Amino acid sequence: MSKGFSMNVRSYFPFLEWISTYQRAWLKNDILAGITIGVMLIPQGIAYATIAGLPPIYGLYTAMIPQIVYAFLGTSRQLSVGPAAMDSLIVASGVSALAVVGTEHFVFMATILAFFVGSFQVVFGFFKLGFLVNFLSRPVISGFTTGSAIIIATNQIGNLFGANISRSNHIQTLVKDVLGSLGDVQPLTLIIGSVSIVILFLLKKFVPKIPASLVVVILGILVVYFFELNNERIAIIGEIPKGLPVFSIPEINMQNFSELGSLALTLALIGFMEAISIAKTIEVKHNNYRVRPNQELIALGFGNLIGSFFQTFPATAGFARSAINDQSGAKTPLSSLFAAIVIALTLLFLTPLFYFLPKTILAAIIIVAAIGLLDFVMPKKLLFYNKRDLLILNITLLMTIFFGIKEGILTGIILSLVMLIYKSTKPHMAILGNVPNTHFYRNIKRFKNLDIKDEILIVRFDAQLYFANTTYFKDKLIELVSEKGKKLKFLIIDGESINGLDSSAIYALDEIYDKISEKGIDIAFTGLKGPVRDSMVKSGLMKKIHFDHCFMSIQEAVDYFNEISLKQKRKYSYQEYIKQINR
Repeated sequence: MSKGFSMNVRSYFPFLEWISTYQRAWLKNDILAGITIGVMLIPQGIAYATIAGLPPIYGLYTAMIPQIVYAFLGTSRQLSVGPAAMDSLIVASGVSALAVVGTEHFVFMATILAFFVGSFQVVFGFFKLGFLVNFLSRPVISGFTTGSAIIIATNQIGNLFGANISRSNHIQTLVKDVLGSLGDVQPLTLIIGSVSIVILFLLKKFVPKIPASLVVVILGILVVYFFELNNERIAIIGEIPKGLPVFSIPEINMQNFSELGSLALTLALIGFMEAISIAKTIEVKHNNYRVRPNQELIALGFGNLIGSFFQTFPATAGFARSAINDQSGAKTPLSSLFAAIVIALTLLFLTPLFYFLPKTILAAIIIVAAIGLLDFVMPKKLLFYNKRDLLILNITLLMTIFFGIKEGILTGIILSLVMLIYKSTKPHMAILGNVPNTHFYRNIKRFKNLDIKDEILIVRFDAQLYFANTTYFKDKLIELVSEKGKKLKFLIIDGESINGLDSSAIYALDEIYDKISEKGIDIAFTGLKGPVRDSMVKSGLMKKIHFDHCFMSIQEAVDYFNEISLKQKRKYSYQEYIKQINR
């Protein structure tokens, strides 16, 4: 009893698993990895808060609180939780429709959004609804991510140029504003930003373990400070308040939920999708733990939920920092606690150092991060093997950049569901032929020189038979029977791929049996699974078909027909012989 209780507690508090087996030799790795990630999160937090339309301090809060919670509740030992570029953009696009960017009300709504996102994730986790993320298909994710990356990068051109360009989630508006502000470009600002982009790319390519973002931040601050460039119209961050986040209970009401509910649901699923895909990628490299998706939902959810009491906006995992955490040798989530300590020390003592940080440097960091989100691999692959999914990807991308973030992801999900329903209504059906001198039967359209008998039609249905595809199945089967001609005597339906039957499927099979039997054609089934046979028995359909017409394999059904045919031929020959004698 106590052992079972202990296992149950550990399943909800995974830190009890790794802390009980913690080795002193791991401490050095966790400390170094934690410091690396903490240092990396400082410029990221400030930059992603900028994307979200929030003051920089809230990015540091979000870089600290959620990862502390995740360290105790998460099942991945290398995942780094905090602000993320795409989620920050969704926050900005959704909340800006309800409040003016930069105002106290905007900050309040972003914090409330984190509460609702966390609530959704915790509920989904407890009720084991992690499968809901499967409705975000890979093409939709690819198109949405690429579209978001384009919007993220384009929104930063104003800061990169030193020009005043309004934020927007519509590419057409952004391009128009960028072109109209080319005359306002500040050359020195553009040079600093461009050089930063080059440095970021070079460091990430050749020295990936060095926190490239922090390097350009330090260089930018030093250049502006020593050359007094803030007086040369170089826009800087300015004062960032000192101190740790203060606990406060967010004001939750039904009006807030009605305004933010759909946005929170979107972020809950997207944030989980990002985190679980990263966690699973890293898990492959380790054999001492297993990532549990539903527990990941709970961990992320409580990170956002608790974080909302400390003024954070929605957080999730970041691929780059999680990969660096792993490469730096992190053994346990203790590295996340050390990273949080680095953020806390920065909040307490180091925020004044960021006063001279140029906004063009932040723009460079964001643009490079956005470029890393662009997905060129999947469209290339889909071009060769699935143009239908490529169409979904491109429509999602175009909807995202031209009409908005929520519109893009919603369109992608609807398209995926419509395509899923369409495919399920017209599943693959194959006519099978015998591979000579074997008991194997294959699709006649894919294999040559198969043995095909005029008297036998073998059909394989490659899907579950239910209300959405019964009409197609029935019509197609009758069509194939007609094409076979008058010589057809025996129809074999291979049901190996059919996992279940609903009432519509039962009625369809009953109708098919009657129509085809009227033509003098015998019907047999092969490879039927237990649940399918049970449905046929309970519905009374098996009384028509009879168990002696249900076979384990196609060959058994063919042998049965051959045996019956042989007996009939013998009987016919005997009758002819008697007639000749009587003459």
